[in-house]
Amino acid sequence: MRARLARQRGLAAVELALLLPFLVVVLFGMIDLARALQANTILVNLSREGANLAARGNTPLETNSQDIMHALMASAPPLNVNQRGMMYITRVMGVGSGSAATNVVLDQYRWMDGARQLGLGYNNNTYDPGSRIYKCSGWLNEACTSSAARPTVLIMNGQLADGEVIYIVETFYRFNMLVAGGGFLALPTLGPDLYSMTVF
Repeated sequence: MRARLARQRGLAAVELALLLPFLVVVLFGMIDLARALQANTILVNLSREGANLAARGNTPLETNSQDIMHALMASAPPLNVNQRGMMYITRVMGVGSGSAATNVVLDQYRWMDGARQLGLGYNNNTYDPGSRIYKCSGWLNEACTSSAARPTVLIMNGQLADGEVIYIVETFYRFNMLVAGGGFLALPTLGPDLYSMTVF
């Protein structure tokens, strides 16, 4: 009787040793999924609040876009947006009506905490994804406000009235997984670039 119990205990230890690596990978996969969902929720909230603040019109973007973006990014912890985050605010206006209606970019602003020059060491962001709405080629002090050429964009094409202005806020975050599949282990990946866009 004692010999059989000892063998069963030994068998249970072998089963646990075989299953433990799989259970650890599943556990870290669940943790990664929870972290990605939290990061995505934060990005959605940042873009929604940013579009809301920009569309209110209480603060002109030309002078206060960095203040708006700094306030939003300061509310982003636990995300490390100083190194792995980016935000764009784009103002788009409808031109023309009917089948000839187009949407043009009035101006675009990107977040750069170093522009505030607070001396806090935040200007170490090397993550610079391009906007998915419009990729400006002539940034000046983190603003793209060239009035000489009004590039057209396809977002909400034909849906804006002549002179109607919308504000588009895009947020990006480079997400690092704890468990990355490699070699024989082909695990799905989350990211690495999480993205959210809101139009007001």
